[in-house]
Amino acid sequence: MNAIRYEAPRSIDDAVTLLAAANGDGRVLAGGTDLLVQMHAGTVRPGLIVDVKNIAEMRSIGTVDGAFCVGAAVTGAEMGEHAALKAAWPGVVEAVELIGSTQIQGRASLGGNLCNASPAADSVPALIAAGAVCTFAERRGRTGVQRAHRYKSGVEEICTGPGTTMLRDRRIVVDFRLPKAGPRTGDAYLRMIPRTEMDIAIVGAGVCLEVDESGKVSRARVALGAVAPKARLVAAAGAALEGTTLGADALAALDAAARAACDPIDDKRGTVAYRTQVAGVLARRAAAIAYDRARS
Repeated sequence: MNAIRYEAPRSIDDAVTLLAAANGDGRVLAGGTDLLVQMHAGTVRPGLIVDVKNIAEMRSIGTVDGAFCVGAAVTGAEMGEHAALKAAWPGVVEAVELIGSTQIQGRASLGGNLCNASPAADSVPALIAAGAVCTFAERRGRTGVQRAHRYKSGVEEICTGPGTTMLRDRRIVVDFRLPKAGPRTGDAYLRMIPRTEMDIAIVGAGVCLEVDESGKVSRARVALGAVAPKARLVAAAGAALEGTTLGADALAALDAAARAACDPIDDKRGTVAYRTQVAGVLARRAAAIAYDRARS
C-alpha cells in the first residue's frame, strides 16, 4: 500500500500548485469530517492530502462593503459564535449549526459541507437562498509562472450531482460571500429528519426574502435540498411570494411550486410522495419565519 503524502501550505498559491501536481490524486482537508470517514471506510485513498487550515484567509470571517466573507475552512462552531454574522444571516448560521454533533461542529467546515456534494447538505439550500457567491481558485499559466487564479460562482452552480462538483481536482474553494443584507431582509432554513438529532435531512428548505415598507415581499429566493440530485434554486417558488404579504394564496402557490420542483429518491428514509409533500410544508414554514424576521 502506497504512503499518503501530507502537506499543510500557508497560501492559496501553494495549495493549488500541490493539487495540480497530484494529477487528480489529491484531496483537500479542512475539517475532515467527511474525508477521514471516507478514508476509514476505504472509499477514498488519496495519494496527497492538502490541509488548508493554515491558510489565514480560509479561516476568517470578515466584511467587505457590508457583505460577509466567510472562509471555506471556517467551522460551524465559529460561525455560531460570530454575533454579527448570526444577526445578519440567521438562517444560514442555523443551517450550519444543524450539521452533526457539538464535536463535529468544532471541525466541520462550510466549504467541506458544500464540496462533499451531498444532496442533503444542510448549509447549501440556505446559502443558495441567501444568494451566496463562492470564490474558488485554480492554477493557471505556463510552467514557472503559474499562480492561483480566482473565479466566482453562485453556490447553486457548484454541485453537479451526488458526490460531484464543477471544481474538478485542481480547484479549491476559498470563501463564501454573503451579500449585504438590507434593513428588511429575513432568511430561514428548516429540515425534516427521521430522528430528533444528528440525522440526514430527507427534505431541507431555505428561504430569503425582502419586504418593502408596506410589508409586501419585493424579492424572494427559495431553495430545496434532499429532493433532487443536488440542491435546487426554485425560481417559481420565489416568484410566488413576490408582491404579496404571504397570504393564503401566496403560500399555496409556494407550496405547489416547491412540490413541482421535487425529483426525490424513494428509499427507507422517505418515499417520493412523502418527501414531495414535506417540501411544500417546509417551504411554507420557512417563508413565514423569514417574513417575520424581515418585518422585525
